[in-house]
Amino acid sequence: MTQRIAIITDSTCDLPQEWREKYEITVIPLTIVFGEEQLLDGVDISAQAFYERLIADQSVHPSTSQPTPDFIRKIYGQVQADGAQEIVCILISSQMSGTLASAQLAAADFPVPVHIHDSRNNSMGLGWQVLAAARAREAGGGVQQMLAAAEKVRDRMVYHILLDTITYLSRGGRIGDAVALLDSVLAVKPIVTVKPDTGTVGMALPARSHRIGKKHLYANFFKKLDTSHKMYITVLHNNIPDEAEEMAAQIRQEYAPAELFVQIVSPILGVHTGPGAIALCGYSE
Repeated sequence: MTQRIAIITDSTCDLPQEWREKYEITVIPLTIVFGEEQLLDGVDISAQAFYERLIADQSVHPSTSQPTPDFIRKIYGQVQADGAQEIVCILISSQMSGTLASAQLAAADFPVPVHIHDSRNNSMGLGWQVLAAARAREAGGGVQQMLAAAEKVRDRMVYHILLDTITYLSRGGRIGDAVALLDSVLAVKPIVTVKPDTGTVGMALPARSHRIGKKHLYANFFKKLDTSHKMYITVLHNNIPDEAEEMAAQIRQEYAPAELFVQIVSPILGVHTGPGAIALCGYSE
């Protein structure tokens, strides 16, 4: 590590590997549980392999597990051993996972200062914040400048997700039985949002088809985003790359954002959103 201030995040961040390497970002893997089998996200199983297995094997519904404080403390120790004198830890919303609580316990009495930031988001709603902190560090900023950069992006984040089914949210206990029944009867395609002020998930009106849902997703996202300033956007998908690339091409043509890329979603999130989901996540300056 060449940086005095280490940046740590978790595997739900969905940052491309090249950016993790370029900005020296350390990632804490969360765990996917298939029955008795425990797999570290991005270490023991790739996102694509996860979604293929999710469709092929319907006998066991996977679950997720947060890292323990001891596991995270070992990662703190690794970056300290590599030369870090301070640590900035930017993690998945505390309302979605206990990962941040584990990170706080791990930081107690640690030999170097650990600054923990609640992203109040996940996927690239988290990833864009991590990237903002990394770029602030690259520009010569210290811990406070890095945290301020992440917070600024957090407050401007817009994140809408079109699910192909509510089944996986229902299996994970994330929605009520009445909504699950509605899905089974009407086969609706819900759009959910992440609320950056609370770090919780909200639900918008569903569409009756995936095709119509994508139109609603696109329109609603750009209604929320300030398109008069530089935009930073990710098209996220649960193993439907062709649809994601098609949407990205439309965005480039119509809006020409400052940065835009397509990324497959972490299995940790895919456990709850299921195959076939597509999302838009981004912010404007």
